[in-house]
Amino acid sequence: MKSLSENWITEGWIDFEYKKYLLLAYLQHVGGQFKEVKLYPPLADLIQHYTRLKIFEQNRDQIKSAFPKMLVGPDSNEMKFTYKPLVIDDEMMKQLEDIVAFSIPKLKNHIEEGKNIYDFLEREMKIEPIGISPLYQKEGYVFLSFEKTKEVFVYQYKVNLFQNSVDTFKGIMMQLVQKVRRSILNTYEQIKLDLIKTNKELPNPATYCICSRQHIPLEESFVPISKRLLLKVVE
Repeated sequence: MKSLSENWITEGWIDFEYKKYLLLAYLQHVGGQFKEVKLYPPLADLIQHYTRLKIFEQNRDQIKSAFPKMLVGPDSNEMKFTYKPLVIDDEMMKQLEDIVAFSIPKLKNHIEEGKNIYDFLEREMKIEPIGISPLYQKEGYVFLSFEKTKEVFVYQYKVNLFQNSVDTFKGIMMQLVQKVRRSILNTYEQIKLDLIKTNKELPNPATYCICSRQHIPLEESFVPISKRLLLKVVE
């Protein structure tokens, strides 16, 4: 099983053994992804499932609200469909509580495993500026490379601000521009100069290189970890 739906706890057949099977099959897939050093999206999904179950654990009403509702019919006055919640008896609630209690530590163990891999990979990476860093760093380039290869993955990045009802936080977008080979003549500095010539919108771009000692999957691990590293250094 490659994924669990957002409301896997309350969807379908409410049975402890069945839900246990679903969870363990999903976690087996996640474990296989971690063995291949593919952290994303599995790690982010684990954290979301864990957070949701912790809320369920602390508030029984959250479990009830997550249950599918039965369609009653159209409301001609309000011009919308009306629904009524399915009845949750004590036995069903006991099954759900048992499922949640079983699932939380399993998810937590896999999250810890993923975080340990993440921390190790991050320690194996170093980030350095290419040339003089300008004051404006919300847009620019980042070069991803592996220590034992000459390939350079050139990404253009842009920092965005996102706001919800509680807080404002930074995110970063990275788009692959090209893949080039580094050489004695085609240095990081030369690659940067070539980018300046071809993209007049960024005449003095902030440019960083992130090098990994470990050869890891690009999209599933290198790029997402690089985003976090980059956010730590750009203004």
